[in-house]
Amino acid sequence: MTTYGTDLFKGSASYYSKYRPIYPSTLIRFLVKEFSLNGEQNLLDLGCGTGHLTLRFSDWCKRIVGIDREPEMIEEAERLHREMRVGEIQWFNGTLEEYNHTHHYHLVTIAKAFHWMDRAKVLDKLFDLVSPGGGVAIIDNYEPHKTLQPWQERFNELVHKWYGNERKAGNSTYTHPVTPHEDILSQSQFNLEKHTLPTYEITWTIESLLGNLYSTSYGSKRFLGSDVPLFEREVREAMLEMSTSGVFKEESRLSVKIGRKG
Repeated sequence: MTTYGTDLFKGSASYYSKYRPIYPSTLIRFLVKEFSLNGEQNLLDLGCGTGHLTLRFSDWCKRIVGIDREPEMIEEAERLHREMRVGEIQWFNGTLEEYNHTHHYHLVTIAKAFHWMDRAKVLDKLFDLVSPGGGVAIIDNYEPHKTLQPWQERFNELVHKWYGNERKAGNSTYTHPVTPHEDILSQSQFNLEKHTLPTYEITWTIESLLGNLYSTSYGSKRFLGSDVPLFEREVREAMLEMSTSGVFKEESRLSVKIGRKG
């Protein structure tokens, strides 16, 4: 497993909370139904980021824990939680192993974060923390063979021009895991289920495209240095050529790999 250092998402938290697309309500309803959430269960959101998904379960779980290794992400999650004033949520900056778990969890969510983890090791640890009848839900929208729209291709061309072709990640470069998540799950003690949720639409503006880019490990503003204004000007000009309204639509789809504990 690659070690990316401590600056993987440095400087990205504010962009993450403001510009990352919100998870669709279909995901929340699906997990509530699948795990019979009724306000009495405990939930762990591992790799919680700024709490985008964590906070959505405040009406459906008794105790919630959000864990993330990035201090800026946890600080932003705490800020959002204070503003929303919902639920009993404990935020922890650190790893799964470092947190003092005082309760078992009925549901553990890992949303768009499993690829950063030592996946087999994490599942082995989680099996002991999940209560019988509960499980792990690994949520992702990874579609490497998805056909891109012309505006997406143009935006990616500009990203490669200014950031380079290698996908930076902390103090290294990112390579997506070769073994699919479902294979790792099927080799664990959990029982694998695979689900694909209905397609939903994301509306982008030029501002949100830039903000979402800056929220990623490879698109951090710090990689551009003093070239940020030049990059943003070229992006705005190019994207307005693609659409004079500056508004773009994307069809997206979530997969949920569930590991059940019998």
